[in-house]
Amino acid sequence: MTAANLELSAHLMRRAGFGATRDELEDLAHLGYEGVVDDLIDAEEAYTISDHLIRRYHNEQSGLMGNASPVSYWLYKMISTKSPLREKVALFWHSIFATGYSGKVVQGKLLIDQVGMFRRLGMGSVQSLLLELSRNPAMIAWLDNLDNHKNAINENFGRELLELFSMGVGNYSEQDIKEAARAFTGWTIANTEYMTLRAQRDSIWPYGRMGWQFEYRPEDHDDGEKEFLGERGNFNGDDIIEIICKQPATAQFLSRHMYHFFVADEPPVPQWPYVPPADQEAIDLLSNVYFDNGYDVTAMLRALFNADFFKSGAAWYAKVKSPAELLASTLRLSGEFDRPRYTMIERGSQMIFMGQHLTNPPSVEGWHQGMEWIDTGTLTQRLNFASEQFSDPDRPGVKPMIDRIVANGDGALSSEQMVDRCLDQLGVITVSDETRTTLSDYSVEAAAQPESADESRSRQSAARLLQLIVSSREFQRV
Repeated sequence: MTAANLELSAHLMRRAGFGATRDELEDLAHLGYEGVVDDLIDAEEAYTISDHLIRRYHNEQSGLMGNASPVSYWLYKMISTKSPLREKVALFWHSIFATGYSGKVVQGKLLIDQVGMFRRLGMGSVQSLLLELSRNPAMIAWLDNLDNHKNAINENFGRELLELFSMGVGNYSEQDIKEAARAFTGWTIANTEYMTLRAQRDSIWPYGRMGWQFEYRPEDHDDGEKEFLGERGNFNGDDIIEIICKQPATAQFLSRHMYHFFVADEPPVPQWPYVPPADQEAIDLLSNVYFDNGYDVTAMLRALFNADFFKSGAAWYAKVKSPAELLASTLRLSGEFDRPRYTMIERGSQMIFMGQHLTNPPSVEGWHQGMEWIDTGTLTQRLNFASEQFSDPDRPGVKPMIDRIVANGDGALSSEQMVDRCLDQLGVITVSDETRTTLSDYSVEAAAQPESADESRSRQSAARLLQLIVSSREFQRV
């Protein structure tokens, strides 16, 4: 693989996964760029750290009762996955179908089960995914569809299904919301006949909280005629989803979300009715693929990753890593978790301090991304975390990097050689001239420091330079 193709594959692995080391990129080199895309898409779900091992080490990972254990559990999944795109797609859908712990769901396992549904269905048909989402107990509780009755509709789910989950503001009427709500009456949660939800949440001890399941109650369903998005019929929720998926607005809305997540930061969703997309041609391309392939997400992803607008150098490092992406990519490099460790709980807390509490978004709107991830407090957290991960040169991922950096150095490496090798080992990172100058100057200073008793000057210099690079602007972006 040429240097240019290696850099392009590194860009792909950062966006479609959580980055890759130089060795991992070399292992994929024989596939070529399009082959790497196919490899990411076709990878089956598998992990290097099993659920059995996680649960033996962290007893709270069995019940997933609170709002902290789901965070560390999902981090284990991100750092140990052998199918990084599938995990990234789950994160993509969670950022759109934002469902949270606070106030209503208060069962971490239900939220993790929903994330599992995103893994299972997130790369298939949008219609199947929306239908399963509508039957998901966490979503039913989160948006109050259990309070949506035949003679007293609750519009919350119907409204957000249209506004935030599929079409966007301006593409439906208030009457469409009411008709959608009528169609979803009777879609509720089982086991609620004789106790309130709050009582359920704290019941059945010591064996855990009661598991919620979808239940359809035909006696509570409004089976009258409805008019929705210009169509008439005795619609159920299934019909509403089918009609939504046929709309050009749905294709455009989901395509813009995909561009926003995988290509370049867009403004927050509430601004979309007033601010045009950064690249309308890209949105149109993805929308056409959406219709040409039966609303298939995999076909859209394949088209996106192979498109010039994605591969263009202008798209490299154009996005700010979310806290989840920063933690997962850094931990995969450092190798801190070659097995379950208690410090994973601390890592989950660090991600929350950076501004992202997975399975507990600030609202149904999810997180505002891009530069909104960055302020003086969160930036300090991000830099300290990344630097600390590379402070121990003996960590399972760091030591092999240093070995390769100093190997065949034929004596002391020049500052430029040291910078190039360090950038290479961290995933073939490309940096600006300004960043490179700073790194080179620092390399000279680091090489002049007296070595420790158990490290050569080159190893010590490499370790210090790695710490600086993971604190750089480029490493904070993706």
